[in-house]
Parts: sequence; structure tokens; C-alpha cells
Amino acid sequence: MQDDQKTTHFGFQTVPENEKAGRVQGVFNSVASRYDVMNDVMSMGIHRVWKDAMMDWLAPRAGQKLLDVAGGTGDISFRFLARAGHAEAVVLDLTEPMLVEGRKRAEAEHMSDQLDWVVGDAMALPFPDNSFDVYTISFGIRNVTRPAEALAEAYRVLRPGGRLMVLEFSQIPNPAMQWAYDRYSFNVIPRMGQIIANDADSYQYLVESIRNFPDQETFLQMVRDAGFGNAKYRNLTMGIACLHSGWKI
Repeated sequence: MQDDQKTTHFGFQTVPENEKAGRVQGVFNSVASRYDVMNDVMSMGIHRVWKDAMMDWLAPRAGQKLLDVAGGTGDISFRFLARAGHAEAVVLDLTEPMLVEGRKRAEAEHMSDQLDWVVGDAMALPFPDNSFDVYTISFGIRNVTRPAEALAEAYRVLRPGGRLMVLEFSQIPNPAMQWAYDRYSFNVIPRMGQIIANDADSYQYLVESIRNFPDQETFLQMVRDAGFGNAKYRNLTMGIACLHSGWKI
């Protein structure tokens, strides 16, 4: 089968694989200027707690070099550098307007000598093998056309002993709580997107994309299949989000 005949999910739509990246870019081009505000509003600020939990488990150290893929406006990189002290971070994102917004943040100016901003694709990273100590991707891997290829690239660019950490929305094990969360997600979040970002459709996609992402155990196996050892996960807020960790051993 030719590549242009393969299909994938874009929210609840089925689209040709070669169209997904462009559609995802369109979503984040549209919401870039209001992205950080919407994160606070639609999660009631809990995304900050999740990202701090990511840093707690990651335990950044001085001298490490981070690749923050789908890093957008730099939230993870800023936290990493603040905890590590003297370290380096590269923020890579497919959507340049997200990086532009990140560069405007006060943290970016304060940490400018430790930060690089790169436009790039998670499935074809523009870096040599064994280049980074840590690879993070936060609420981004579900937007990648072929997540297994992104994980393979993560393994390639990490140095031996390097750490992968993925923060992503996931599945709530309790059916009743999942039902309630679905009602909130589908009925409230797109309306917030319309009011705050003037874009309900993009947030409808984001909600739908969460439902198409593999559950915790399935994604854990994907991490292992990419070659990572000592792979584990931790649920956050009853499984609304989940942290997956693995090591290049």
C-alpha cells in the first residue's frame, strides 16, 4: 500500500496519514496566542501540578541536556532548567507560532543562554544519535501521526543511560468517572475554546484526540517495543493524565 493511501485518526475523523501533520499545525497555529491561558482554564490549573509531578519523577540534574519535543511555549523546559540549575534545553515543535509565543515569556528571556528553539518533526528529529540526556514530550505524542516512530526517534537521540518521559492524557479506570469526565470534555471544553481562543473546532479535535490515544498499558508496551528498559507509568488525577518513563539502557 502506498503511503498516501494509509489513514490515521484526526480526532474522530479518518484522514490520509500525509494530511495529519498539516491539520495538527492548523490547530496549533490557530490557538497559539491563547494556548497557555486555555491550559489553565480548561484544566483549572491542574496541568501545572501534573508538570511539577513530571519534574519530581524526572529529578533534573545539573549538566543535563534536555530535548523537549512538541515543547510548544516551553513549560516543561522552563521547569527543567529551574530545577537543574546549570543545564541546557532544546524546545522542538512542529508549529512555529507556538515557539514564537514561548520566546515571549519572561522565563525565556531569563534562561535564553540555556535555551534553543527548533522547528521540527517528532518522527524525524534533526539531531545526531546519542545527543541528549533527557527526552520529554508533554501532551504532544497523541498528535503525532505515527507515535511508534516518535518513540524510536527518542531512543535514537538519547545517550546510553538517557531518560524518556511522556506526559499525556489517558484513560480513567473507573467507568462512572470516565463518563463524567467525557461530559465535561465534550460539552464544556470546546465552548471554552470558542470564548477564550475564538476556536471551538480546535478544542473539539483536542478532546477527540484524547479518546483515540492508547490506554496506559498499551502505551507502556509501545515504550518497551521502542527499546526502553525499566519502563513504568504513574496515573495522575485518577488517570485523566499519565506519566510514562523509560531508560535507554
